[in-house]
Amino acid sequence: MSGAATVLLVLALVIVWGGLAVSIVAIGRRPERTDYPAGGVDDDRDDDAPGIRDT
Repeated sequence: MSGAATVLLVLALVIVWGGLAVSIVAIGRRPERTDYPAGGVDDDRDDDAPGIRDT
């Protein structure tokens, strides 16, 4: 493997694994969101619900 290929391999590994480590730390610091906006009314209609479309 040439020197340039090794440098690019190491750079790619640092970017991927570094991003994973940063995301794990971020989730560890703030595991659950507490400031959700107010929700709407639940739609619990069984018989006249909007049709399901397969697009």
